[in-house]
Amino acid sequence: MTKHDTCEFCEGNVEPRVVQARFHFKGQIVFIDGVPAWVCVKCGEQYFDAPVYKRLEEIAKNSNQIKKTICFPLAQYDMAVAS
Repeated sequence: MTKHDTCEFCEGNVEPRVVQARFHFKGQIVFIDGVPAWVCVKCGEQYFDAPVYKRLEEIAKNSNQIKKTICFPLAQYDMAVAS
C-alpha cells in the first residue's frame, strides 16, 4: 500500500503505524506486537504489506516458541447485564 491508498471498507485514508496485530492462523489467533501496518484513520482497518504478512505467518507457524501469554475476560454476548 501507499499513503495514497484508501480503505476498501469505508474509503478512509490509510497511514503507516506500528500496531498490535491480531493474526488468524489455522484456527488460532496470535497477537503480535510491533507490527508495521497501514491503518485506516476512519475505521481502524489494518492492512499489511506482503513481506510483513509473510513474517506474521512465520511467527504464527512457530507459535509454540512464543514465551508470553496474555489473559483477558471473555463474556457471552447474550449474557444478562445486571442493572
